[in-house]
Amino acid sequence: MREKNRDSQILKRLGEWKQKDGTLPQLIELYAQLLRLQVEFKSGLAVPEPHLTQEAAAGQARQGLPLLGFDDLSIDWTLLQNHFHAVIDTLAEHVTEELGDAQPLRNIASNTPLVQQVVRDWYQGLPLSSVATEQCLTEDILSAVIQATLRPFLVARSEVLLTLVNQELWRRKHCPVCGGKPDFAFLDKERGARWLLCSRCDAEWLFQRLECPYCGTHEQSSLAYLTDDAELYRLYTCEECHSYIKAIDLRNAEAEVLLPLERIMTVDLDRQAEEAGYRPG
Repeated sequence: MREKNRDSQILKRLGEWKQKDGTLPQLIELYAQLLRLQVEFKSGLAVPEPHLTQEAAAGQARQGLPLLGFDDLSIDWTLLQNHFHAVIDTLAEHVTEELGDAQPLRNIASNTPLVQQVVRDWYQGLPLSSVATEQCLTEDILSAVIQATLRPFLVARSEVLLTLVNQELWRRKHCPVCGGKPDFAFLDKERGARWLLCSRCDAEWLFQRLECPYCGTHEQSSLAYLTDDAELYRLYTCEECHSYIKAIDLRNAEAEVLLPLERIMTVDLDRQAEEAGYRPG
């Protein structure tokens, strides 16, 4: 499948980089380790057939409803808890200082009812602050670990369900598959149309060029973008909500672009945006 091949290509490219330089930057090495873990985990997942017909999917799209509700995930909780522990082990190995004491996360991972609660709340966009406070964690760390844990489940389902999405019919600020927010964008080679990439399941969907993908403003005086000398990368900004989203213009790309890898390879754009007073959407 496309995603499986893309994961393999990303790992191959990172392996060549490491072989050439002898090492990878810490953030890139962490990304590679998590991706290997996710690929291994995904290979053991039994992904069900789409639970919706094309007609039913179109009906949900007209209502602005994503295709994959939480209960549709049909999670094997024992499998998820095992992956939760593996993600914690990987983070504890590579980002000890940022993570701090990993034991509270291990406590959550071992508590089935609590895992079910925090994963459901995270998926549905509910705050995790009370659980995080009880476990002496920051909400950001808890959210990041849940996202890394659930990612293989979501990507596997996205591969199946994205074929049911009518791109022209959707064009909304949230993902048509899982309802997640975008965290990257690209302009396609054919028309320069803007597409968004889901931060949770990697689904891609068509979106307007002149609209903020976070607050939805169409006010042209509030929307702008910066670009590099090669006009390959763009940093879209919004003065209404002070958010930003990174993008790549595939019309100016000379080599094959692996979109999930571009998220992590463009961290300097994040730094520039945040120094200018913008925040990730």
